[in-house]
Amino acid sequence: MICPNTTATPVVRVGGSAYLHPPWPGTACSAVPANRRKAACMVSRVRVWLNRTYAENVFFMDQLRHNPHARPVEIHATHGDADSPVLAAADTADLEPEGLSPAAYVEYALDQCAKRGIDVFVPRLHQATIAAHREEFTAVGTALLAPPAASIEVFEDKVTAYEAVQAYGIPVPPWFRVTDADELIAAVEELEADGHRACFKPASGAGGVGFRVVTRAPFSLDHLSGFPGPYVPLDTVVAALREAGEPVDWLVMPRLEQPEVSVDCLTGTDGRVRMAVGRTKNGRRRGFSLNPAWIEPARRLAESFELHHLTNIQFRMLGDRPVLMDVNTRPAGGLHQLALCGINAPWAAVRLALGEETGDVLPTRLGQDYTVVSGPRPVRPVTLPQQADDMATADAGAGVGTGAGVGHGVSAGAVLGHGAGAPVPADGPADVPAVADIPRTATVEVPGAVGLPMVVDVPVGAVEPVEGRSLAVAPPDAPPRASSPSACSAADRPLAV
Repeated sequence: MICPNTTATPVVRVGGSAYLHPPWPGTACSAVPANRRKAACMVSRVRVWLNRTYAENVFFMDQLRHNPHARPVEIHATHGDADSPVLAAADTADLEPEGLSPAAYVEYALDQCAKRGIDVFVPRLHQATIAAHREEFTAVGTALLAPPAASIEVFEDKVTAYEAVQAYGIPVPPWFRVTDADELIAAVEELEADGHRACFKPASGAGGVGFRVVTRAPFSLDHLSGFPGPYVPLDTVVAALREAGEPVDWLVMPRLEQPEVSVDCLTGTDGRVRMAVGRTKNGRRRGFSLNPAWIEPARRLAESFELHHLTNIQFRMLGDRPVLMDVNTRPAGGLHQLALCGINAPWAAVRLALGEETGDVLPTRLGQDYTVVSGPRPVRPVTLPQQADDMATADAGAGVGTGAGVGHGVSAGAVLGHGAGAPVPADGPADVPAVADIPRTATVEVPGAVGLPMVVDVPVGAVEPVEGRSLAVAPPDAPPRASSPSACSAADRPLAV
Protein backbone atom coordinates (compact mmCIF):
# COMPACT_ATOMS: atom_id res chain seq x y z
CA MET A 1 0.00 0.00 0.00
CA ILE A 2 1.28 3.43 -0.93
CA CYS A 3 -0.39 6.62 0.21
CA PRO A 4 -0.71 9.12 -2.66
CA ASN A 5 0.84 11.92 -0.60
CA THR A 6 3.88 10.06 0.71
CA THR A 7 7.01 8.59 -0.82
CA ALA A 8 7.23 5.59 1.51
CA THR A 9 7.92 2.38 -0.35
CA PRO A 10 8.19 -1.11 1.17
CA VAL A 11 5.63 -2.47 3.62
CA VAL A 12 7.26 -3.97 6.72
CA ARG A 13 5.31 -6.51 8.78
CA VAL A 14 5.89 -6.60 12.54
CA GLY A 15 3.91 -8.92 14.76
CA GLY A 16 1.03 -9.20 12.32
CA SER A 17 0.74 -5.46 11.66
CA ALA A 18 1.93 -3.82 8.45
CA TYR A 19 3.85 -0.53 8.53
CA LEU A 20 5.01 1.69 5.73
CA HIS A 21 8.79 1.58 5.46
CA PRO A 22 10.36 5.02 4.96
CA PRO A 23 11.96 5.90 1.63
CA TRP A 24 15.47 6.42 3.01
CA PRO A 25 17.54 4.18 5.30
CA GLY A 26 18.02 5.13 8.91
CA THR A 27 14.60 6.69 9.49
CA ALA A 28 11.83 5.22 11.61
CA CYS A 29 8.83 3.40 10.18
CA SER A 30 5.51 5.19 10.09
CA ALA A 31 3.61 4.78 13.33
CA VAL A 32 0.35 4.45 11.42
CA PRO A 33 -0.42 0.85 10.42
CA ALA A 34 -0.64 0.60 6.65
CA ASN A 35 -3.83 -1.47 6.82
CA ARG A 36 -5.61 1.48 8.46
CA ARG A 37 -4.83 3.91 5.65
CA LYS A 38 -8.11 3.65 3.79
CA ALA A 39 -7.17 6.50 1.48
CA ALA A 40 -4.05 4.74 0.26
CA CYS A 41 -3.99 3.38 -3.25
CA MET A 42 -3.28 -0.31 -3.77
CA VAL A 43 0.00 -1.21 -5.45
CA SER A 44 1.16 -4.80 -5.70
CA ARG A 45 4.34 -5.69 -3.87
CA VAL A 46 7.27 -7.10 -5.89
CA ARG A 47 9.49 -9.77 -4.34
CA VAL A 48 13.00 -10.01 -5.82
CA TRP A 49 15.64 -12.64 -5.04
CA LEU A 50 19.40 -12.26 -5.55
CA ASN A 51 21.53 -15.39 -5.07
CA ARG A 52 25.24 -15.33 -4.15
CA THR A 53 25.58 -11.87 -5.60
CA TYR A 54 28.57 -9.60 -5.01
CA ALA A 55 28.73 -7.15 -2.15
CA GLU A 56 28.31 -4.04 -4.29
CA ASN A 57 24.77 -5.11 -5.12
CA VAL A 58 23.60 -3.63 -1.83
CA PHE A 59 23.20 -0.53 -4.01
CA PHE A 60 21.15 -2.54 -6.52
CA MET A 61 18.83 -3.34 -3.60
CA ASP A 62 18.66 0.30 -2.51
CA GLN A 63 17.62 1.40 -5.98
CA LEU A 64 14.87 -1.21 -6.16
CA ARG A 65 13.41 0.04 -2.88
CA HIS A 66 13.68 3.71 -3.88
CA ASN A 67 12.11 3.22 -7.28
CA PRO A 68 10.44 6.22 -8.97
CA HIS A 69 7.03 4.50 -9.01
CA ALA A 70 7.00 4.17 -5.19
CA ARG A 71 6.25 0.48 -5.69
CA PRO A 72 6.75 -1.68 -2.59
CA VAL A 73 9.66 -4.07 -3.09
CA GLU A 74 10.73 -6.87 -0.78
CA ILE A 75 14.17 -8.39 -1.32
CA HIS A 76 15.30 -11.91 -0.51
CA ALA A 77 19.01 -12.74 -0.54
CA THR A 78 20.95 -15.96 -0.18
CA HIS A 79 24.68 -16.47 0.07
CA GLY A 80 27.33 -18.95 1.13
CA ASP A 81 29.16 -16.31 3.17
CA ALA A 82 27.42 -15.36 6.41
CA ASP A 83 29.33 -12.05 6.41
CA SER A 84 28.11 -10.91 3.00
CA PRO A 85 26.53 -7.46 3.38
CA VAL A 86 23.76 -8.41 0.97
CA LEU A 87 22.30 -10.65 3.69
CA ALA A 88 22.07 -7.72 6.09
CA ALA A 89 20.66 -5.45 3.38
CA ALA A 90 17.87 -7.86 2.41
CA ASP A 91 14.42 -8.03 3.97
CA THR A 92 14.76 -11.81 4.29
CA ALA A 93 17.94 -13.85 4.01
CA ASP A 94 19.18 -17.43 4.11
CA LEU A 95 22.53 -19.16 4.07
CA GLU A 96 22.72 -21.42 1.02
CA PRO A 97 23.46 -25.12 1.36
CA GLU A 98 26.97 -26.04 0.27
CA GLY A 99 28.00 -28.74 -2.17
CA LEU A 100 24.90 -28.75 -4.36
CA SER A 101 25.33 -29.82 -7.97
CA PRO A 102 23.92 -27.40 -10.58
CA ALA A 103 20.88 -29.66 -11.00
CA ALA A 104 20.31 -29.87 -7.26
CA TYR A 105 20.72 -26.11 -6.99
CA VAL A 106 17.92 -25.64 -9.53
CA GLU A 107 15.63 -27.71 -7.28
CA TYR A 108 16.69 -25.58 -4.31
CA ALA A 109 16.00 -22.41 -6.28
CA LEU A 110 12.56 -23.57 -7.44
CA ASP A 111 11.66 -24.38 -3.84
CA GLN A 112 12.83 -20.93 -2.69
CA CYS A 113 10.79 -19.20 -5.38
CA ALA A 114 7.63 -21.18 -4.64
CA LYS A 115 7.95 -20.94 -0.86
CA ARG A 116 8.72 -17.22 -0.78
CA GLY A 117 6.52 -16.07 -3.65
CA ILE A 118 9.42 -14.65 -5.66
CA ASP A 119 8.31 -12.51 -8.62
CA VAL A 120 11.76 -11.84 -10.13
CA PHE A 121 14.88 -13.96 -9.63
CA VAL A 122 18.29 -12.41 -10.46
CA PRO A 123 20.61 -15.45 -10.60
CA ARG A 124 24.39 -15.25 -10.49
CA LEU A 125 25.46 -18.68 -9.24
CA HIS A 126 24.65 -21.40 -11.82
CA GLN A 127 23.11 -18.77 -14.09
CA ALA A 128 23.17 -20.88 -17.28
CA THR A 129 21.69 -23.98 -15.63
CA ILE A 130 18.94 -21.93 -14.01
CA ALA A 131 18.15 -20.19 -17.30
CA ALA A 132 17.81 -23.59 -18.98
CA HIS A 133 14.88 -24.29 -16.62
CA ARG A 134 13.10 -21.00 -17.33
CA GLU A 135 9.74 -22.66 -18.01
CA GLU A 136 9.78 -24.36 -14.61
CA PHE A 137 10.36 -21.03 -12.88
CA THR A 138 7.59 -19.47 -14.95
CA ALA A 139 5.29 -22.25 -13.76
CA VAL A 140 5.81 -21.23 -10.11
CA GLY A 141 5.24 -17.56 -10.98
CA THR A 142 8.87 -16.40 -11.14
CA ALA A 143 10.44 -14.40 -13.97
CA LEU A 144 14.18 -14.88 -14.50
CA LEU A 145 16.24 -11.74 -14.99
CA ALA A 146 18.83 -13.53 -17.12
CA PRO A 147 19.50 -14.15 -20.84
CA PRO A 148 18.68 -17.49 -22.49
CA ALA A 149 20.95 -20.36 -21.45
CA ALA A 150 22.49 -20.65 -24.93
CA SER A 151 23.54 -16.99 -24.87
CA ILE A 152 25.07 -17.32 -21.41
CA GLU A 153 27.07 -20.37 -22.46
CA VAL A 154 28.63 -18.53 -25.43
CA PHE A 155 30.18 -15.95 -23.11
CA GLU A 156 31.18 -18.26 -20.26
CA ASP A 157 34.30 -19.11 -22.29
CA LYS A 158 36.24 -16.09 -23.54
CA VAL A 159 37.76 -17.93 -26.50
CA THR A 160 34.37 -19.17 -27.67
CA ALA A 161 33.05 -15.64 -27.25
CA TYR A 162 35.84 -14.04 -29.32
CA GLU A 163 35.34 -16.56 -32.09
CA ALA A 164 31.58 -15.97 -32.12
CA VAL A 165 31.57 -12.16 -32.10
CA GLN A 166 34.09 -11.82 -34.93
CA ALA A 167 31.42 -13.13 -37.29
CA TYR A 168 29.34 -10.03 -36.47
CA GLY A 169 32.13 -7.55 -37.14
CA ILE A 170 32.94 -6.86 -33.49
CA PRO A 171 36.65 -5.95 -33.13
CA VAL A 172 38.60 -8.21 -30.77
CA PRO A 173 42.28 -8.24 -29.76
CA PRO A 174 44.69 -10.93 -30.99
CA TRP A 175 44.53 -13.88 -28.62
CA PHE A 176 45.99 -17.34 -28.01
CA ARG A 177 44.61 -20.21 -25.98
CA VAL A 178 47.44 -21.98 -24.15
CA THR A 179 47.62 -25.11 -22.02
CA ASP A 180 51.32 -25.51 -21.20
CA ALA A 181 54.65 -23.70 -20.86
CA ASP A 182 55.72 -24.10 -24.50
CA GLU A 183 52.45 -22.66 -25.82
CA LEU A 184 52.73 -19.77 -23.38
CA ILE A 185 56.28 -18.92 -24.52
CA ALA A 186 55.26 -19.03 -28.18
CA ALA A 187 52.24 -16.77 -27.60
CA VAL A 188 54.24 -14.23 -25.57
CA GLU A 189 57.01 -14.09 -28.16
CA GLU A 190 54.56 -13.50 -31.02
CA LEU A 191 52.78 -10.70 -29.16
CA GLU A 192 56.06 -9.06 -28.18
CA ALA A 193 57.26 -9.26 -31.80
CA ASP A 194 54.23 -7.15 -32.75
CA GLY A 195 55.08 -4.57 -30.11
CA HIS A 196 52.59 -5.66 -27.43
CA ARG A 197 53.04 -6.43 -23.74
CA ALA A 198 51.52 -9.86 -23.07
CA CYS A 199 49.08 -10.75 -20.31
CA PHE A 200 47.10 -13.85 -19.48
CA LYS A 201 43.97 -14.83 -17.56
CA PRO A 202 41.75 -17.90 -17.23
CA ALA A 203 39.68 -18.62 -20.34
CA SER A 204 36.67 -18.86 -18.03
CA GLY A 205 36.32 -16.54 -15.07
CA ALA A 206 35.11 -13.16 -13.89
CA GLY A 207 36.18 -10.20 -11.82
CA GLY A 208 39.83 -10.13 -12.91
CA VAL A 209 40.64 -13.33 -11.00
CA GLY A 210 43.91 -14.82 -12.26
CA PHE A 211 44.85 -11.83 -14.44
CA ARG A 212 48.63 -11.33 -14.74
CA VAL A 213 50.91 -9.17 -16.90
CA VAL A 214 54.05 -10.87 -18.21
CA THR A 215 57.40 -9.15 -17.72
CA ARG A 216 60.91 -10.18 -18.80
CA ALA A 217 62.49 -8.61 -15.73
CA PRO A 218 63.84 -11.26 -13.32
CA PHE A 219 62.27 -11.54 -9.90
CA SER A 220 63.87 -9.01 -7.55
CA LEU A 221 63.16 -6.72 -4.64
CA ASP A 222 61.31 -4.46 -7.06
CA HIS A 223 58.53 -7.08 -7.07
CA LEU A 224 58.38 -6.95 -3.27
CA SER A 225 58.24 -3.18 -2.82
CA GLY A 226 55.03 -1.21 -2.64
CA PHE A 227 51.63 -2.83 -3.03
CA PRO A 228 51.19 -6.21 -4.75
CA GLY A 229 50.71 -5.88 -8.49
CA PRO A 230 49.76 -8.04 -11.46
CA TYR A 231 53.29 -8.24 -12.93
CA VAL A 232 54.99 -11.63 -12.97
CA PRO A 233 58.29 -12.68 -14.64
CA LEU A 234 57.85 -15.03 -17.59
CA ASP A 235 60.57 -17.35 -16.26
CA THR A 236 58.67 -17.73 -12.96
CA VAL A 237 55.44 -18.64 -14.75
CA VAL A 238 57.18 -21.13 -17.04
CA ALA A 239 58.91 -22.79 -14.09
CA ALA A 240 55.60 -23.08 -12.22
CA LEU A 241 53.92 -24.65 -15.24
CA ARG A 242 56.67 -27.19 -15.78
CA GLU A 243 56.77 -28.10 -12.10
CA ALA A 244 53.01 -28.52 -11.91
CA GLY A 245 53.00 -30.94 -14.82
CA GLU A 246 49.30 -30.39 -15.51
CA PRO A 247 47.54 -28.36 -18.20
CA VAL A 248 46.06 -24.92 -17.72
CA ASP A 249 43.39 -23.13 -19.74
CA TRP A 250 44.61 -19.58 -20.25
CA LEU A 251 43.87 -16.82 -22.69
CA VAL A 252 47.02 -14.88 -23.69
CA MET A 253 46.51 -11.47 -25.30
CA PRO A 254 47.98 -7.96 -25.42
CA ARG A 255 47.72 -5.77 -22.35
CA LEU A 256 44.90 -3.42 -23.40
CA GLU A 257 45.06 0.24 -22.47
CA GLN A 258 42.64 2.65 -20.85
CA PRO A 259 40.11 4.09 -21.04
CA GLU A 260 38.01 1.08 -20.21
CA VAL A 261 34.36 1.51 -21.12
CA SER A 262 31.68 -0.74 -19.64
CA VAL A 263 28.41 -0.45 -21.54
CA ASP A 264 25.41 -1.35 -19.39
CA CYS A 265 22.63 -2.72 -21.59
CA LEU A 266 18.98 -3.47 -20.92
CA THR A 267 17.38 -5.58 -23.65
CA GLY A 268 13.87 -6.97 -23.86
CA THR A 269 12.97 -10.51 -24.81
CA ASP A 270 11.84 -9.03 -28.13
CA GLY A 271 15.52 -8.32 -28.87
CA ARG A 272 15.19 -4.53 -28.71
CA VAL A 273 17.73 -2.65 -26.63
CA ARG A 274 16.05 -0.20 -24.24
CA MET A 275 19.22 1.13 -22.61
CA ALA A 276 22.90 1.34 -23.57
CA VAL A 277 25.08 3.73 -21.55
CA GLY A 278 28.87 3.58 -21.25
CA ARG A 279 30.70 4.04 -17.96
CA THR A 280 34.27 5.16 -18.57
CA LYS A 281 37.23 4.34 -16.34
CA ASN A 282 40.64 5.96 -16.60
CA GLY A 283 42.68 5.55 -13.45
CA ARG A 284 40.64 6.92 -10.56
CA ARG A 285 38.49 9.02 -12.86
CA ARG A 286 35.06 7.74 -13.83
CA GLY A 287 32.55 9.20 -16.25
CA PHE A 288 29.84 8.39 -18.76
CA SER A 289 29.73 8.20 -22.54
CA LEU A 290 27.25 7.81 -25.38
CA ASN A 291 30.03 7.70 -27.98
CA PRO A 292 28.96 5.41 -30.86
CA ALA A 293 32.44 3.84 -30.92
CA TRP A 294 31.43 2.01 -27.73
CA ILE A 295 27.64 2.03 -27.87
CA GLU A 296 27.03 0.68 -31.36
CA PRO A 297 29.14 -2.52 -31.00
CA ALA A 298 27.50 -3.14 -27.62
CA ARG A 299 24.01 -2.77 -29.11
CA ARG A 300 24.93 -5.08 -31.98
CA LEU A 301 26.17 -7.72 -29.54
CA ALA A 302 23.10 -7.50 -27.32
CA GLU A 303 20.74 -7.81 -30.28
CA SER A 304 22.68 -10.49 -32.19
CA PHE A 305 23.25 -12.82 -29.23
CA GLU A 306 19.90 -12.32 -27.47
CA LEU A 307 21.56 -10.84 -24.40
CA HIS A 308 18.21 -10.17 -22.75
CA HIS A 309 17.74 -8.21 -19.53
CA LEU A 310 20.77 -6.60 -17.86
CA THR A 311 24.21 -7.25 -19.32
CA ASN A 312 27.56 -5.50 -19.31
CA ILE A 313 29.86 -5.29 -22.34
CA GLN A 314 33.43 -4.10 -21.77
CA PHE A 315 35.85 -2.46 -24.19
CA ARG A 316 39.45 -1.26 -23.96
CA MET A 317 41.91 0.30 -26.37
CA LEU A 318 44.30 -1.59 -28.64
CA GLY A 319 46.40 1.21 -30.01
CA ASP A 320 43.94 3.86 -31.18
CA ARG A 321 40.87 1.62 -31.62
CA PRO A 322 38.42 0.11 -29.12
CA VAL A 323 38.22 -3.68 -28.96
CA LEU A 324 36.00 -6.05 -27.02
CA MET A 325 37.49 -7.15 -23.70
CA ASP A 326 34.69 -9.09 -22.01
CA VAL A 327 30.93 -9.69 -21.91
CA ASN A 328 29.11 -10.23 -18.62
CA THR A 329 25.67 -11.81 -18.93
CA ARG A 330 24.65 -10.35 -15.57
CA PRO A 331 24.21 -6.89 -14.06
CA ALA A 332 27.54 -5.16 -13.42
CA GLY A 333 28.57 -4.33 -9.88
CA GLY A 334 28.86 -0.66 -10.87
CA LEU A 335 25.40 -0.51 -12.45
CA HIS A 336 24.08 1.68 -9.64
CA GLN A 337 26.44 4.46 -10.76
CA LEU A 338 24.00 5.21 -13.59
CA ALA A 339 21.95 7.00 -10.93
CA LEU A 340 24.28 9.94 -11.62
CA CYS A 341 22.74 9.98 -15.12
CA GLY A 342 19.21 9.94 -13.77
CA ILE A 343 18.70 6.21 -14.50
CA ASN A 344 17.41 3.58 -12.08
CA ALA A 345 18.50 0.57 -14.15
CA PRO A 346 17.65 -2.17 -11.62
CA TRP A 347 14.05 -1.00 -11.40
CA ALA A 348 13.69 -0.68 -15.18
CA ALA A 349 15.00 -4.25 -15.52
CA VAL A 350 12.55 -5.62 -12.95
CA ARG A 351 9.66 -3.90 -14.70
CA LEU A 352 10.74 -5.33 -18.05
CA ALA A 353 11.08 -8.83 -16.54
CA LEU A 354 7.51 -8.53 -15.22
CA GLY A 355 6.25 -7.72 -18.72
CA GLU A 356 5.83 -3.97 -18.20
CA GLU A 357 7.05 -1.83 -21.07
CA THR A 358 9.69 0.69 -20.03
CA GLY A 359 10.24 2.38 -23.37
CA ASP A 360 13.73 3.69 -24.08
CA VAL A 361 15.69 4.28 -20.88
CA LEU A 362 17.80 7.34 -21.59
CA PRO A 363 20.05 9.45 -19.38
CA THR A 364 18.70 12.85 -18.42
CA ARG A 365 22.31 14.05 -18.19
CA LEU A 366 25.78 12.56 -18.30
CA GLY A 367 26.81 13.96 -14.96
CA GLN A 368 30.18 15.23 -13.85
CA ASP A 369 33.18 12.92 -13.63
CA TYR A 370 33.55 11.11 -10.31
CA THR A 371 35.55 8.50 -8.45
CA VAL A 372 34.61 5.52 -6.30
CA VAL A 373 35.47 5.09 -2.62
CA SER A 374 34.59 2.34 -0.15
CA GLY A 375 32.30 2.75 2.83
CA PRO A 376 30.94 0.67 5.70
CA ARG A 377 27.86 -1.54 5.39
CA PRO A 378 26.27 -3.66 8.15
CA VAL A 379 26.69 -7.44 8.23
CA ARG A 380 24.65 -10.09 10.01
CA PRO A 381 25.25 -10.81 13.71
CA VAL A 382 27.64 -13.68 14.43
CA THR A 383 27.59 -16.45 17.01
CA LEU A 384 29.78 -15.54 19.97
CA PRO A 385 30.97 -17.97 22.69
CA GLN A 386 29.28 -17.91 26.08
CA GLN A 387 30.70 -15.05 28.09
CA ALA A 388 31.51 -17.02 31.26
CA ASP A 389 30.72 -20.39 32.82
CA ASP A 390 29.13 -18.80 35.86
CA MET A 391 26.75 -16.81 33.61
CA ALA A 392 25.45 -20.12 32.25
CA THR A 393 24.34 -21.00 35.77
CA ALA A 394 22.69 -17.62 36.14
CA ASP A 395 20.92 -18.09 32.82
CA ALA A 396 19.60 -21.46 33.94
CA GLY A 397 18.17 -19.87 37.08
CA ALA A 398 16.59 -16.90 35.35
CA GLY A 399 15.73 -18.83 32.15
CA VAL A 400 16.55 -17.62 28.67
CA GLY A 401 13.97 -17.63 25.92
CA THR A 402 13.99 -16.15 22.46
CA GLY A 403 11.60 -13.70 20.89
CA ALA A 404 11.03 -12.52 17.39
CA GLY A 405 13.75 -12.89 14.76
CA VAL A 406 15.56 -9.97 13.21
CA GLY A 407 13.94 -8.44 10.17
CA HIS A 408 15.35 -5.79 7.88
CA GLY A 409 14.76 -2.39 9.48
CA VAL A 410 13.20 -4.00 12.62
CA SER A 411 14.94 -4.23 16.00
CA ALA A 412 15.92 -7.67 17.30
CA GLY A 413 13.93 -8.87 20.29
CA ALA A 414 14.36 -11.55 22.96
CA VAL A 415 12.70 -12.41 26.24
CA LEU A 416 14.32 -13.32 29.52
CA GLY A 417 11.68 -15.55 31.15
CA HIS A 418 11.33 -17.99 34.03
CA GLY A 419 12.49 -21.25 32.51
CA ALA A 420 12.98 -21.93 28.79
CA GLY A 421 9.84 -20.37 27.44
CA ALA A 422 7.68 -21.47 30.40
CA PRO A 423 4.80 -19.17 31.45
CA VAL A 424 5.40 -16.92 34.45
CA PRO A 425 2.76 -16.39 37.13
CA ALA A 426 1.47 -12.82 37.40
CA ASP A 427 2.96 -12.29 40.83
CA GLY A 428 6.29 -13.90 39.79
CA PRO A 429 8.16 -16.75 41.50
CA ALA A 430 10.24 -16.01 44.57
CA ASP A 431 13.52 -17.11 42.94
CA VAL A 432 13.43 -14.47 40.20
CA PRO A 433 15.39 -11.36 41.27
CA ALA A 434 13.92 -7.90 41.12
CA VAL A 435 15.15 -5.59 38.38
CA ALA A 436 17.35 -3.69 40.83
CA ASP A 437 19.10 -6.96 41.80
CA ILE A 438 20.03 -7.96 38.23
CA PRO A 439 23.75 -7.67 37.37
CA ARG A 440 24.77 -4.68 35.25
CA THR A 441 24.85 -6.95 32.17
CA ALA A 442 23.05 -10.15 31.23
CA THR A 443 24.07 -12.72 28.60
CA VAL A 444 21.21 -13.21 26.13
CA GLU A 445 20.97 -15.39 23.04
CA VAL A 446 19.10 -13.67 20.20
CA PRO A 447 18.11 -15.41 16.94
CA GLY A 448 19.70 -14.00 13.81
CA ALA A 449 17.74 -13.45 10.61
CA VAL A 450 19.59 -16.25 8.81
CA GLY A 451 19.29 -18.76 11.63
CA LEU A 452 22.53 -17.81 13.38
CA PRO A 453 22.08 -17.06 17.10
CA MET A 454 23.84 -14.03 18.55
CA VAL A 455 25.01 -13.88 22.18
CA VAL A 456 25.17 -10.34 23.52
CA ASP A 457 25.85 -8.60 26.82
CA VAL A 458 22.88 -6.32 27.42
CA PRO A 459 23.22 -3.32 29.78
CA VAL A 460 20.58 -2.90 32.46
CA GLY A 461 19.41 0.25 30.70
CA ALA A 462 18.20 -1.88 27.79
CA VAL A 463 15.99 -4.02 30.06
CA GLU A 464 12.40 -3.21 30.91
CA PRO A 465 9.82 -5.31 32.84
CA VAL A 466 7.12 -7.10 30.85
CA GLU A 467 4.50 -9.66 31.93
CA GLY A 468 5.11 -9.93 35.63
CA ARG A 469 8.77 -10.74 36.16
CA SER A 470 9.72 -11.50 32.51
CA LEU A 471 12.12 -9.04 30.90
CA ALA A 472 12.26 -7.82 27.26
CA VAL A 473 15.79 -7.31 25.96
CA ALA A 474 16.69 -5.55 22.68
CA PRO A 475 20.36 -5.54 21.55
CA PRO A 476 21.61 -2.47 19.68
CA ASP A 477 20.51 -2.36 16.05
CA ALA A 478 23.01 -2.64 13.21
CA PRO A 479 23.92 0.72 11.63
CA PRO A 480 21.43 1.88 8.98
CA ARG A 481 22.01 1.23 5.30
CA ALA A 482 23.75 3.92 3.30
CA SER A 483 21.48 5.80 0.97
CA SER A 484 21.47 5.34 -2.78
CA PRO A 485 23.75 7.56 -4.87
CA SER A 486 22.26 10.99 -5.28
CA ALA A 487 21.84 12.75 -8.59
CA CYS A 488 24.32 15.35 -9.74
CA SER A 489 23.70 19.08 -9.43
CA ALA A 490 22.68 21.49 -12.15
CA ALA A 491 26.35 21.92 -13.01
CA ASP A 492 26.31 18.56 -14.81
CA ARG A 493 27.71 18.70 -18.29
CA PRO A 494 25.34 18.28 -21.25
CA LEU A 495 24.87 15.10 -23.28
CA ALA A 496 27.74 15.88 -25.65
CA VAL A 497 30.59 13.35 -25.86
